[in-house]
Amino acid sequence: MNVYIKILRPMNAFMATIAVLLMALINDFYNLNIIIGALSVFIITGAGNVINDYYDYNIDVINKPERPLPSGEMSLKTAKWYAIILFLFGVIMGFMINISTGIITILSSIILVLYAYSFKMQCLIGNISVALLTGLTFVYGGVIVNNINLSIILGFFAFLMTFAREIIKDMEDIIGDLKENGKTFPIVYGSKKSSILSASLIILTCILSPILYYLKIFNIYYIMILVISLIIFLYSAYTVLKDQSNSNLHKISKYMKIAMFITFIAFVVGSPILTGI
Repeated sequence: MNVYIKILRPMNAFMATIAVLLMALINDFYNLNIIIGALSVFIITGAGNVINDYYDYNIDVINKPERPLPSGEMSLKTAKWYAIILFLFGVIMGFMINISTGIITILSSIILVLYAYSFKMQCLIGNISVALLTGLTFVYGGVIVNNINLSIILGFFAFLMTFAREIIKDMEDIIGDLKENGKTFPIVYGSKKSSILSASLIILTCILSPILYYLKIFNIYYIMILVISLIIFLYSAYTVLKDQSNSNLHKISKYMKIAMFITFIAFVVGSPILTGI
């Protein structure tokens, strides 16, 4: 894979665009702005990954030595300018849609840079930043399709799911973060308390998710698909409380991503607009 593509972490960046695409599907809304919006999210997320790798160089030498910067595939100077150019393109595309989406792209870009530079190593602030950005992609999509209320609700659930997963990822990265004097939640309070926090967020998400059906936001098909993700979420919560080893945390992080993806499918399948129920 070309290093300029690899450093974007394309699958990670594509996952971020799903929120915009979901809002389009749920609202049965399709036009050029959806394409521009999805591309801008992909580009800005990619830029965030690049600048994160730039500031995390010393940590990745330990935790992720196979990445483009610690492996020597790309220089730090090239990565910095690449990130700047990508951020500019993403913001310009945001303003091509409307002023509101343009402002959201600027805000998201600022948070991504601050996260990479400082927030990531601070207790909970980094986790909240990533979770907020995930939720914000739904709001971004909501602005494009003109359905802000639903986008805020879905963004809230995305926030909770991402928050839980980010805690787990920090538990997995303790060794490298310690070397850089990080103050993440697992470093400050330990893996056990971190597992309790993550499991609590997962369980809270599972408890609240069915409410979207009872509020008639989604139909019965939503519940039918949601059951699958709830099983995976609850299994993840149980497992993280039982075993905080790195190998298990890595598995749980993958389980969480799968469960989130299934939940997003439930959002689409359960949309009254698409099913007519």
